[in-house]
Amino acid sequence: MDVFDALLTPHGLVRHGVAPDHVSTKRVTELFESIENQPGFRYVLGVEVGTDITVDQLGSAYHAVVYAVGACADRALGIPGEGLEGSLAATEVVGWYNGHPDHSGAAVPLSHERVVVIGNGNVALDIARVLTRDPEWLSAATDLAPGALGQLKASNVREVQIIGRRGPAEAAFTAPELIGLGSLPDIDIVVDADPAMLEGSDQRSKLLADLAARPRPDDSTRRRIVLTFACSPVEVLGDGGRVSGVRVVRNDLTCHPDGTVTATPTADERTIAAGSVIRSVGFRGTPIPGLPFSETGTVPNDHGRVAPGVYVVGWIKRGPRGFIGTNKTCAQDTVEQILDHFDSAIEEPTRLPDALPAATCPDAGDLAGWRRLDSAEREHGSRTGRPRVKIVDPAQQRVAGRSPGNAKSRRLARA
Repeated sequence: MDVFDALLTPHGLVRHGVAPDHVSTKRVTELFESIENQPGFRYVLGVEVGTDITVDQLGSAYHAVVYAVGACADRALGIPGEGLEGSLAATEVVGWYNGHPDHSGAAVPLSHERVVVIGNGNVALDIARVLTRDPEWLSAATDLAPGALGQLKASNVREVQIIGRRGPAEAAFTAPELIGLGSLPDIDIVVDADPAMLEGSDQRSKLLADLAARPRPDDSTRRRIVLTFACSPVEVLGDGGRVSGVRVVRNDLTCHPDGTVTATPTADERTIAAGSVIRSVGFRGTPIPGLPFSETGTVPNDHGRVAPGVYVVGWIKRGPRGFIGTNKTCAQDTVEQILDHFDSAIEEPTRLPDALPAATCPDAGDLAGWRRLDSAEREHGSRTGRPRVKIVDPAQQRVAGRSPGNAKSRRLARA
C-alpha cells in the first residue's frame, strides 16, 4: 500500500489540524506507526495529486485509489470588510500554530487585547484556547510551531470572544470540548447569553449554565474566553485597511415543530472592538483535476465508490460534518465497497506502482526520510525541554529527511 501526500510530512490533520494542547489525541500517531511498519507499506511524500501526478497516472498503477483529501477551504462570511488585513480564516490560524508550510508565515495580529472568532464549533474553541493559554505552558507541554510560539509569548491578547448565531443547544462544539474548556485553571470562561437560553435540558445548555454560575476570581490579569450566543456579524470594521472591530446584531430565535431553530436578525446592533476577526463557519472541499466534483464541495460517490477502482472517504466523500467516530464508520463503508470490487473481476494495472514515483516525482520523500525528519524534530525538542520542535520550512524538511550519507545533505549541514 502506498500513501501519497502533498506535504513532506504525513499524518495529515493529526499534525496540522489537531490543537497542540490535545496531546492525548495526537497519540493516534502510535497506531499510524504500527501501520507504517507493515510489509509493503510506502510513503510518497511531497507529491500533489492533480499537479505533480495525475489521477489517470495513479489509476494506471493501482488496483484501487482512495482519495482522503478532506475539506480544506473555509467558507466565507459574505459581509463587508471581510477582506481587511486581520480578517482571517480558521485554516490560516490553525495552520499557523501547527506549522503547516502553507500557513506558518500567516500574519495573525496579536497586538490588540481582543480577538473575535465567528462560529462556535470545536475549531473555534481550539483557536480560543491557543490564543489565551500560558505560552510557557504551551512551550513545555506541546509541539506548537516555533514561530507561532514566539509570537504568542509577545501577545497582548487578553480576551477571545466566540460568537454563535443561535443558542447554546444549537452550538456546533461538542460536550467533551466544552468540558475541557471549563477545566482550564488559568482562564475565565464567560457565558454571554440570555439566562432563559441556559434552561434547556440538553447537555450543552446544562454545562453552559454551570459555567455561567461559577464565581470568577477578582483578578484583572487573567485571560478570558467569552461565549456569545444569538448574535451574528454584519460588518467587519477597519481603520487604515486593518481590522478594528466587528459590528454585530442580536438574533431572535424561533424553534420550529421539526426541532430546527432559525435565527432572525433584530435592530439591536453593537460594535465589538478587536484587532482580529477569525471566521470559523465551516469548511468546503476543493476540486481535484481528473475527478468529478459537485456544488456541495464533495466528489459524487455511491457509498465511497466514484468509479471502478476510484474511491473517496471522509469529508470529501460526505461533506464537512461528523467527528472521529463518524469518520471510522465512513471508512468502513468505503472499505466494504473496495472489498466488493476485489471480489469481482478487476483490471490489472498497466504499469508497476514502483515505477510511478521514480518516473514522475524523483524527489518524492519516503518513509525513511520521514523517520529521519521525525527523529530530528524530537531530538531538537529534547534539547529544549519540548515534546518536539517542528521543522516547518520544506527546504529544511528535505535536508533533515536526507540520508546522512547523501553528499548534498552533508554540504548543506556544513553550510
